[in-house]
Amino acid sequence: MTALNKDRTTPQRAADLVADPLAAGVVIFAGSMYVLDGLGNATPATADAAKPVRAVARKRSVQAEGDEQCDGAIGCFRFDNSEGGTAITRVHIGANAFAIDDQTVANAGTCIAGVILDVDEQGVWVRIGTRVPVEAGLAP
Repeated sequence: MTALNKDRTTPQRAADLVADPLAAGVVIFAGSMYVLDGLGNATPATADAAKPVRAVARKRSVQAEGDEQCDGAIGCFRFDNSEGGTAITRVHIGANAFAIDDQTVANAGTCIAGVILDVDEQGVWVRIGTRVPVEAGLAP
């Protein structure tokens, strides 16, 4: 392609809404975190997921009921905090949160949920769709 030499209409869409094909045999519940598998299909977030959280499901998607995609949202959401040594505290604000399952986050793990924005009595506020590079020194 070459550089523009006239005006161009550039397509735009809201950056906080996504739609991803649904992996075979899965159920993704409304309000849960999901990741993309090796084929780029939506599947529930787990501690063992090799990829970061993609989005939070806007509605329940069931592949066996004919749903072909999962509608997701990117933004700031509150999730349950893990317990014990992996619980997130205020000292972790600005670091990565890690998905333990599709509704729980921790201060360590392999599946990055997003950046920790706040912690309160009800849970952890995480900006889904962003993550702190490990080399930045902020991630555990």
